[in-house]
Amino acid sequence: MPRPDLKDQENLSIYWDNHLRDAFDEAAPHIYPGMVEASLAHVLMLTRQGILPRGRGELLLKGLLTLWARTESGEQAYVFDGSVEDPYYFLEQQLAAECQIPTSELDVQLARSRNDLDAGVFRMVLRRQLLDQAALVVQAAKDAAVQAAANADSLIIGFTHRRPAQPTTIGHVLAGLSEAMLSQAKEMLSIYDELNVSPLGSAAFTGTDLPIDPLMVGELTGFDSSFTSSYEAVAGAEHFMRLAAVQARITATGARFARVLLEWMTFKWVETPTAYTQGSSIMPQKKNPVVLEHMVSMAGVTAADMAATYANIGSAWYEDSNNATTDVQKHLWRAGERVVRFMRMMDGLLLDLKVLQLPDHAEIVASGATTTAVAEALAARGIPWRTAHDVVGRLVRADAPADWTADGVAKAFADAGIDAAEELVATTLSAGQQPELILARMQDGSPGSEAVRRNAAESQQRADDFGRDVQRRRSQIDSARERLMAAAADAGRGHR
Repeated sequence: MPRPDLKDQENLSIYWDNHLRDAFDEAAPHIYPGMVEASLAHVLMLTRQGILPRGRGELLLKGLLTLWARTESGEQAYVFDGSVEDPYYFLEQQLAAECQIPTSELDVQLARSRNDLDAGVFRMVLRRQLLDQAALVVQAAKDAAVQAAANADSLIIGFTHRRPAQPTTIGHVLAGLSEAMLSQAKEMLSIYDELNVSPLGSAAFTGTDLPIDPLMVGELTGFDSSFTSSYEAVAGAEHFMRLAAVQARITATGARFARVLLEWMTFKWVETPTAYTQGSSIMPQKKNPVVLEHMVSMAGVTAADMAATYANIGSAWYEDSNNATTDVQKHLWRAGERVVRFMRMMDGLLLDLKVLQLPDHAEIVASGATTTAVAEALAARGIPWRTAHDVVGRLVRADAPADWTADGVAKAFADAGIDAAEELVATTLSAGQQPELILARMQDGSPGSEAVRRNAAESQQRADDFGRDVQRRRSQIDSARERLMAAAADAGRGHR
């Protein structure tokens, strides 16, 4: 047979064509803007510290500002032509051309390594992505809480282990979902705070003898603080693992609810919104809510990205290595973009949730969901709990609660060794016939209508608080960028 080609571009080596080109195409649009931003801060610091001659600093700052303007306008193209191996050298190439000097005369890497630059830019990219994801999670949590309050009286059959269990409400389920998403939001903000520590200035991993100011660079790039260990600054991967885990967690929880929502739609308890459906190619009656299937699949892929991230990191030495840092970025970026799409659909489904035809009381009773209430009513009258549980179990295995008779109840008690008085028989017959009594339950966190509304109100307040926290962090890095650009422009014009 003919020998298959080992590369597509003849001007590239096999390694460059099969890996570096692909890695460049994937990474450059993500990290090149951050590299320019971090380089502006670095050159400004070198100039202010007197490490870089003022004239040289001005030249580099002007060139970097031009490169930044190109990234902001969308004019910057990222073409891997084989002249450089990665975005790091591509930046040098672009900067040298703009400054009209050879790359050999560049000082942008003075007292800096690709290691700390990459580590810093990875954090800069991921922190903005994380805030985008967190904003959507917080918004969906609030919308779930609003719907919980609105549906605090929407009585349904609650399930455990895929079997009818006890009466509950749509509001009770959504209040729980809101709490889950708020827990995710809390974790995301904690991860953000760990991400937002600057590694810039740690160089390869041991720092430098030159009198640089890492704190200045960190402040100029919007970090809350700077590294305390130059080794962990470039070798560390804790923030990557935490981020991968929360991304998988968000979609996993959402997928679980998607399956519940699919069942509610199938039961016709809630509407199947047309905007989230596809038709059948052969069955004209079908309106398939396949979005819910896609969301379950998206959760699976996000879990796979998490597993790949952990596998890469776990296979690396505790030192700067591509396995634990560079090579996991694509999984984090891809999962982050997927979380955004996932949460947009999740929030849309919550906003469009409308009750259609809830199960009537007879249907709830027939499902056996009220039998726990019967056993509790018997226990309240002095029957030992295990005996009450056994008696009710005997009854429900024989007939649905609506079909129980006084004679059948008396026999069940007799079989349990109890001479049941008429009042006890009457309690047994009546206690399971009113599923709506669950709405009057006052216990905090329960399906009681007022309990659900209290829970929902608290969750809405927490969501508002988290929303302010997200916005504060976003404003901080946006303001830092504005200050950096203004300072770099002033310095580039020769102003101190």
